[in-house]
Amino acid sequence: MKNRQSSLNRAFTLIELIAVIVVLAILAGVAVPKYFDYSDRAKTAASQGSLGNIRSAIQNFYANSALSGTPAYPTLTQLQTLGTVLQDQMPQNPYNGLSTITAATAGEWAARTTGGTAGWRYYVDNTTNPPVYGFYMNSSTNTTVPQTSGVGFITANNL
Repeated sequence: MKNRQSSLNRAFTLIELIAVIVVLAILAGVAVPKYFDYSDRAKTAASQGSLGNIRSAIQNFYANSALSGTPAYPTLTQLQTLGTVLQDQMPQNPYNGLSTITAATAGEWAARTTGGTAGWRYYVDNTTNPPVYGFYMNSSTNTTVPQTSGVGFITANNL
């Protein structure tokens, strides 16, 4: 009988189990939003890195063409051709997972219009003096970069 009593005293009470569940729920409530915040920050950082690399490659192409006497930005076909502007494959847009590029008009570039099934949008006009280009993400998802006004966040297509 004594042996049976000691095993009953070692069990958890209902109050103790509820207390553990409450503590775990509080920890989960704090950890899950932090995880999503880090995930969003990683997407924003990857986007900024990709945009910086691609825009630098476009500028390098322009500088090399200017040295040869005809300053021009790459055409869409040149940008899409591996080894002409980029030495590696076009990176994926972190927000939609696509690495394709579509042409944008001057108006679409000015408004940073998104749409279609591409990861990136590219506008180029080599007929103006000086030539102009625009390269941006084909996604209007909010990033973690704050607006200059301090209210809200910049969308991916405006990075």
